[in-house]
Amino acid sequence: MNEIVILNIILVIVLFDFTVERVLNYLNHNSSKKPIPEELEGVFDEEQYNKSQRYQGVLNRFGNFSATFSFIITFLALYLGWFGWLDGWLRTFSPLDLVTTLIFFGVLFVISDLIALPFSIYRTFVIEEKFGFNKTTVKTFILDKIKSYVLTIIIGGVLLVIFLYLVSAMGSGFWIYFWVVITVFVLIMNMFYTSLILPLFNKLKPLENGDLKSSIETFSQKVSFPLKNIFVMDGSRRSSKGNAFFSGLGRKKKVVLFDTLIENHSVEELTAVFAHEVGHYKKRHIYLSTVLSILQTGIILFLLSRMILNSEVSYAMGGNMTAIHLNILAFGILFSPVSRILGVGINVISRKNEYQADRYAVKNYGATPLITALKKLSSDHLSNLTPHSAYVFMHYSHPPLLQRVKAMIAIKS
Repeated sequence: MNEIVILNIILVIVLFDFTVERVLNYLNHNSSKKPIPEELEGVFDEEQYNKSQRYQGVLNRFGNFSATFSFIITFLALYLGWFGWLDGWLRTFSPLDLVTTLIFFGVLFVISDLIALPFSIYRTFVIEEKFGFNKTTVKTFILDKIKSYVLTIIIGGVLLVIFLYLVSAMGSGFWIYFWVVITVFVLIMNMFYTSLILPLFNKLKPLENGDLKSSIETFSQKVSFPLKNIFVMDGSRRSSKGNAFFSGLGRKKKVVLFDTLIENHSVEELTAVFAHEVGHYKKRHIYLSTVLSILQTGIILFLLSRMILNSEVSYAMGGNMTAIHLNILAFGILFSPVSRILGVGINVISRKNEYQADRYAVKNYGATPLITALKKLSSDHLSNLTPHSAYVFMHYSHPPLLQRVKAMIAIKS
C-alpha cells in the first residue's frame, strides 16, 4: 500500500468520524426537546426546564463550532503535510531521533493547547458562568493549567522516553515490554491517584462527625463494608455541580463526596449515593475496569507495533523518512474505528455496572432516596432527560436517568 492510498484512508476516516459525531449530536439535541417522561415529572419545574433547554442548545452550538474548527485544522494539516513539514524542520537542528520525537510532541502539545485554550476559557467563563455553574477564578484556572503542564511534561515525558528506548532496542517487539510498563503505571495510578495527583488540584478532608457520617457508618456496618476512607472534596472551587466517586484498590480505596453534593442533598439521599458506590466495590467493578483498561492498552500497543516503523506511513504524513512520531499520529487516526468499537463495548459494560450498583443500593438501602438524589443531580446539572438512544449507545458510560429510574422501580415493586 503506497503513501497516497494511506493518506486518503486517513483523510476518509477523519471525515467519517467528524460526520458521524455531528449526526449523533444533531439527533441528541433534537431528542432533548421531547416532553419530559411521566416517570421524571417533577425533576424540572417550567422555569428550570426552559433553562435546561437553553443550556443544552448553547452547549450543542458551542460543541459543533469547536468540533468543526478542530476538524478543519486537522484535515488541512494532514492534506497539506504540515506534520511532515514540522518533522523536516526539527531535523535541521535536532541531532537525534529521540530528541526530535520529544520536541515534535512538545510542539504539538503547545500548539493544540493554544488552539483549545480560547474554547476552554469561553466554556468556563461564559457558558458555565451564564448558567450559574462556574466557580473557577482566573487564578485557579491559570494554576490548573500550570499544574497540568508540569504533570504532562513529567509523566508524559518519562513514559515517552521509555517508549522510544524500547522501540529502538526491541523494534516491533517493543509492545509487550511497554505493556508491562503501562500496566504498572495504571495500577500505581489507581492506587495512589487520590493521594498523589488529586490533592494537587483539590483539597480532601475526612467527613466530619455528624448525622451523615453516622448514617454512612451504620450502613457500612450493615453491609460489612470496611469503611476507613471517606472524604469530602472541595468541588465548589470550580463548579456548583455535585458528584461522588470510588477510587483506589485494596487498602488505598476511597469514597469521595463533593462538598456541593453534600450541600444540596439530604442525609438519606447521600447515604443512598454512598450505597451505590459501595455497590461498585462489592461487585468488584474497579478491578474489572482496571483489567479492561489494561487489556485495551495491550491491543492498542500490539496494533501500533505493526506499523510503528513503516516508512510509507511516514511518507503519507508528509515526512521524508521513517519517523516514529509521524507513525504514532497516523496510527491514532487509523486505529479510531477499532477504538470506537472498543469504546462502545466498554460503555456497555460500564452501564451494566451502574445498573448493578443501583440494584445493590436499592436492595440494601431503598429505591426512593437514590431516585430522588439522581433526579436532583439531573435538575441541578440541567441535564438532557431524553437523550437519543444512538448517542447513549455510543457515548454514555452511565444509563440515562429514565432507564435507571425504571430499573429501580421494577426492583422496588
